[in-house]
Amino acid sequence: MRAPIGDFDDARPAPDCLDLLTEPVAAAVRAWTGAVPADQLLYVDTDPEIADTAVFVEHHGRELLDTSANCVIVAAKRGGEARLAACVVRSATRIDVNGVLRKHLGARRVSFASMDAATGESGMEYGGITPVGLPASWPVLVDAAVVDTPWVLIGSGRRRGKLIVPGKAFAQLPGAEVLEGLGVPVAG
Repeated sequence: MRAPIGDFDDARPAPDCLDLLTEPVAAAVRAWTGAVPADQLLYVDTDPEIADTAVFVEHHGRELLDTSANCVIVAAKRGGEARLAACVVRSATRIDVNGVLRKHLGARRVSFASMDAATGESGMEYGGITPVGLPASWPVLVDAAVVDTPWVLIGSGRRRGKLIVPGKAFAQLPGAEVLEGLGVPVAG
């Protein structure tokens, strides 16, 4: 099947590709419920050497910058305690860390989680983290622009492969909260 976005000729329903996903992502796809059926989550095989957004869109088409998202794990600190959260923003934006994010989490300080914390706690590979299958205790904060995008390209849990997901599906993820203004334009 041809993917609804990008130049991917071999898109397959994620439930048919569970062996290509990390265990947390495969488990989330197996348990998927909600308004968007699991077979609308699509898997496309991609080269892990070009998994980073800038290189990926250069190879697969600049138009993907407006239809792809990044899932960034942050550590919110307050009173000596840190908790992890996921932020999902369109790739052409950056997270409003010191504004929307910090206020929403009620944190004194928010920083990007270390690679060891992000991968160790999520069970996913760095550079491929996706909000599908994250620990249930984590807030999953999704910029409203992601939810409003018809189809969104995002990591699959591994550096090899991506998921293409209807934007509205992000709002139905466990722990998901949709926030206006979480993603802000990158100053250029």
